Amino acid sequence: MRISVAADERVGVAQELIEELARRGHETLRHGALADGERDDWAWASAAAARDVAQGRAEQGIVCCWTGTGASIAANKVAGIRAALCGDAATAAGARQWNDANVLALSLRSTSRAELQEILDAWFAGEPSTEADDQANIAHLSAIERADES
Repeated sequence: MRISVAADERVGVAQELIEELARRGHETLRHGALADGERDDWAWASAAAARDVAQGRAEQGIVCCWTGTGASIAANKVAGIRAALCGDAATAAGARQWNDANVLALSLRSTSRAELQEILDAWFAGEPSTEADDQANIAHLSAIERADES
């Protein structure tokens, strides 16, 4: 799978995230502090990764900043993106299942190596729900985006 990854700093689990994705056989598109010559501020880096997903250059994205909050907010400003800030495996599993999240947001400050493994396991094992009410919620998000664009 091709995954677009962004971080505003190379601290915490940033480097381990890249290494772990490669170990799992994923190709990465890198942004921010993970790429040479790109602006590394969280808003720019996270938006770049989210655009990769929205425009089909990547199947999923992972965005990181100190708390993960700014990265998730920036990614969610891109139409078609459903970024979820996940601090544990249960949240990651739920984000994939009920929210059809396509971008994972992580805190560089509080995500431990062990939690990173668990979060990635849950994220990649997750599948979007086929339940009608869950699908209706995802469709409504798209309708909200279209209304805001007009």
